[in-house]
Amino acid sequence: MIKFLFRLKTIFHVSNIFLVFISTYPGSFLGCFIYKDCNFDPQITRDFFISSNHLYAFIILSTLGIYAYKNDARINILILYLFFLSIFLELLHILIPVRAFELSDLFGNLFGVFIVVLIYKILNKYEKFKK
Repeated sequence: MIKFLFRLKTIFHVSNIFLVFISTYPGSFLGCFIYKDCNFDPQITRDFFISSNHLYAFIILSTLGIYAYKNDARINILILYLFFLSIFLELLHILIPVRAFELSDLFGNLFGVFIVVLIYKILNKYEKFKK
């Protein structure tokens, strides 16, 4: 179990670094890599009020982080970090060439973290109530 948690923490940290990289890359890294067009931003699903790509990215990152650190006393620091990261990365788009700050992206980031944290808090309360 300890090996699994160590691997999960490593996956979380690598995913975190990758997300920071693709978020601060001027242009679309995935568009450059997959389609050989740095101006094309691939969409997983259509956007509605929030950016679906940002929502999915932060749901995955938050799930990895919270599951990896769920028994750690620093879980609340991790949750604050995830919220801070979701805001900070979008604010950086003001400064990065070929990138633009968008409220739909910011809300996608925040909502992705919020969904995972809410589920974690509900399950945590249920586990405590069950004991």
